[in-house]
Amino acid sequence: MKKENIIQTKSYDFALSCIKLFKKLTQEQHEYILSKQVLRSGTSIGANIEEAIGGQSTKDFLSKMAISYKEARETHYWLRLLRDSNYICKEESESLIKNCEELLRIIGSIQKTTKLKIRNS
Repeated sequence: MKKENIIQTKSYDFALSCIKLFKKLTQEQHEYILSKQVLRSGTSIGANIEEAIGGQSTKDFLSKMAISYKEARETHYWLRLLRDSNYICKEESESLIKNCEELLRIIGSIQKTTKLKIRNS
């Protein structure tokens, strides 16, 4: 049986949340610019993690994880901007921002561990 990859699962679930947010913002509030930004960066986190998992080398893995981390930082920015501009309420934003921060912590930890492995090789 294959062991569950937590970052893969969490980033996929987060991407689904970003898609739902995009649909809500475009259908209910007719907001297309910021919602497209959060959709793009929020779904890119998991896409880059998938690329990292299929990477050709440890350095390739680390590079894709770094991109994923940057996308998570960007998503965090867009979510705060949507919250502070009142496109999404504080309650709705809390869960998304919390999940994004969790992804940032996990990806950051993966990067540190991988860098240590490279140095110790």
